[in-house]
Amino acid sequence: MNVRLPAALALVAALLGSVPLRSETLPGPQRFSVPRATVPVKVDGVLDDEAWKGVTPVLLPFEVNPGENTPALVRTEAFITHDAKALYVGIHAYDPDPKLIRAQYTDRDRAYANDFVGIVLDTYNDERRGFEFFVNPLGVQMDLVQDDTQGGNEDDSWDTLWTSAGRIVADGYVVELAIPFSSLRFRRSETPQTWGVDVLRIYPRNSRYLFRTQPQSRNRNCYVCQFSKMTGFDRIDPGRNIEVSPTVTVHRTDELGPGGGLEPGKWDFDPGLSAKWGITPNLTLNGALNPDFSQIEADSAQLDINTQFALFFPEKRPFFLEGADTFSTPIQAVYTRTIADPDWGAKVTGKQGRSALGLYITRDARTNLIVPGSEGSELTTVEGKSLDTAFRYRYDLGEASNVGVLYTGREGPGYANSVYGADAYVRLTPKDSVSVQVLGSSTKYPEATATEFGQPQGQFGDRAFSFSYRHQTRTFTLRASYTDIGNRFRADSGFVPQVNYRQPVVGGSYTWRPKKAGGFFTRISVGGDWDRTDEEAGGRKLEEEWEGFVEGNGPLQSYLGIGGGTRERSYNGVTFRENFGWAYLEMKPLAMVSLEMDSAFGDQIDFANTQLGTRLFLRPIVTFTPGKHLKLQVDHTLSRLDVPRGRLFTANLTQLGVTWCFDTRFLVRATLQLTDIERNPAFYAEAVDARTKRAFTQLLASYKLNPQTVVFLGYSDSSRGDEHVDLTRESRTLFAKVGYAWVP
Repeated sequence: MNVRLPAALALVAALLGSVPLRSETLPGPQRFSVPRATVPVKVDGVLDDEAWKGVTPVLLPFEVNPGENTPALVRTEAFITHDAKALYVGIHAYDPDPKLIRAQYTDRDRAYANDFVGIVLDTYNDERRGFEFFVNPLGVQMDLVQDDTQGGNEDDSWDTLWTSAGRIVADGYVVELAIPFSSLRFRRSETPQTWGVDVLRIYPRNSRYLFRTQPQSRNRNCYVCQFSKMTGFDRIDPGRNIEVSPTVTVHRTDELGPGGGLEPGKWDFDPGLSAKWGITPNLTLNGALNPDFSQIEADSAQLDINTQFALFFPEKRPFFLEGADTFSTPIQAVYTRTIADPDWGAKVTGKQGRSALGLYITRDARTNLIVPGSEGSELTTVEGKSLDTAFRYRYDLGEASNVGVLYTGREGPGYANSVYGADAYVRLTPKDSVSVQVLGSSTKYPEATATEFGQPQGQFGDRAFSFSYRHQTRTFTLRASYTDIGNRFRADSGFVPQVNYRQPVVGGSYTWRPKKAGGFFTRISVGGDWDRTDEEAGGRKLEEEWEGFVEGNGPLQSYLGIGGGTRERSYNGVTFRENFGWAYLEMKPLAMVSLEMDSAFGDQIDFANTQLGTRLFLRPIVTFTPGKHLKLQVDHTLSRLDVPRGRLFTANLTQLGVTWCFDTRFLVRATLQLTDIERNPAFYAEAVDARTKRAFTQLLASYKLNPQTVVFLGYSDSSRGDEHVDLTRESRTLFAKVGYAWVP
């Protein structure tokens, strides 16, 4: 392991820490008391309840983006109160021209392109983590977790139970929120508590303006640490915090038979039960028996042609999303999508004082594996069920640092894998942070699996190491990291598709912002990085890359990034020189139209035949949202590769989505995914199909009273074809799911 790089970076940190920052004198965060309501609050988007009378409004006077703590363009008033059971928030968002308010009925956690307001709560007042509750002008909910413990991460997969309402009025819009204390985590106390709080407003017009209750320094690499403070909440109780969610799923799949038609399948009736219990106000137990982990929402399709490593798909299943941020570490040793078909599961997550804890155990009916290497990875399945375990403990140090330990284990017939290690995140100064992780692994594959994939027989193990340093101010960013993954390291419960490599990375950027508002651009950044990847065993150079970029924000909520570079890359014993470029553009030319274009071009290795080719990648996305109810999105991907003899392949992937939301609870959605890949078999060393066609369609009706009380009715089918056969339907599925959240 190269120990000189961390030492050198520590010296850089010390030197940069001595460089004076631009002098900034900012007002302090707001401090206010939250009164206790003596009468009920009706959540209807009308601030006329008796409970709101006499509550002093909290203002949002600061524009923190694109402006830098300049006066907010419009007035926003927030009213906060509580009773023994819930926190109540009422917000009046004034607007000089309400016709320009962007508001649409969407599914939960999908209204980020709209106007919206909300509150972020640091209930432990430890300036590390925030619970976010946002509402658009029609009452659509968005809830997230903001985690500053690893340098900042915002996750909208977290869902909890709360109530909201919104309506557009003559001078803007008004929203109300009721957040039960049973949906939060906080320290139990008989005396008044102090919580961190940020009330914010997103105001999307020519730019996407962000207003807050307090100023935000760009010379501090944290968000929650700059919150305002509110005091109150004496004699509040999270209650029993028990939630029981029985589900019933009914489905039938018809499959293509020998005669060429679809043969009817059997109806399957799958009852399930999930439960959540707040053992203490800070510790939650989740359990699931015969859980319904089916994917109601289809994964976004990806092209897997000419790729080296396994593709990543995000987690969507509620059981695994609960407390998912607790298991996050620099090396992704926990990736719950590897748990394919669990029979049951149990999970404990929570935080007590400075300690955070996470533990889950599941029994998986199917054991999927990523078999990694230095130049590629393969997917396989091990026969038999496996027991999957993950344990995570983190302890907070000082004001913004933490240390932690991690263990994961998978065990089945003739198979076992375990990973164990420690990590630390240290915020050296408000602008400098360091992250370190060390892991070890022990693995035993079944004899047949080891033989098929050329893996060691019997038990074997190795270690992994990650170090990163970040220096960030309002104008300058420096990033440096070093990763060392051993040849025999395996993290089968995580997502580590490449092993046997060492990689240092150094990069940085410089940012300009106009001194006065109203210019053509609001931000321009110029930067680049260098990295080199060597095999950990043997030292052979796999890749060395230099890359530069320029990016910025401008009118019409636009973002433009352009970059390129050169790399020397080895594959299958041959070294290639690749020159490449990329460009990305997104903008909103009209309130109802959003455009994105991702592109890449230049040299790329043909991994199937070990030769250099010329790549073109284009991915335009058009989103059209006329009115309050309809959303149409067309997403197309074109990928092609030319080699010296001609066109090797052309791959097209088209995804079309049409959604009609009747209100905040009821929607219908149609999804179509079409994949068409054409290859020239004469240019391939091994036999390939000249053409492969796939199609997937789904129709879904969804009613959500809350994240757990749901009704789904749906239909899906899949088809396949080739150069000789048109698309032929291979399967057809009808399904229904009913779930109910019972809170005693």
